[in-house]
Amino acid sequence: MSGQITNPAELRQTLRQMLAVLQAERQALAGLDIEAIMGSAGDKAALCGRLDDTAGEAIDAECRGLLDAARRLNEVNRQLRNLIAANVSQRLEALTGVPQLYRAQAQPAYAYAQAGRV
Repeated sequence: MSGQITNPAELRQTLRQMLAVLQAERQALAGLDIEAIMGSAGDKAALCGRLDDTAGEAIDAECRGLLDAARRLNEVNRQLRNLIAANVSQRLEALTGVPQLYRAQAQPAYAYAQAGRV
């Protein structure tokens, strides 16, 4: 498949492929399967390249729902990757006894959810 996505059916098919890749990525992350994680990253990049060439008229209500589902699943996967990375950093610090030299100003997880609280 190459060229611009111009109809909703083609976009739905591509978005369903993206959802399948995101679900596979989540399973790979849960299993710490580096080969599968890297495969998912490549597949996501290819599908993102494909989605870049989407005509606006190809997005219908069902496509918007699929886009929202993909966005949410990608966010879950991002949070899982961050948790894994933080865990690895913590274990490395414990093994070496040396704290990380550079530590970015971290915001608490789910800080956006607390923004409305006073």
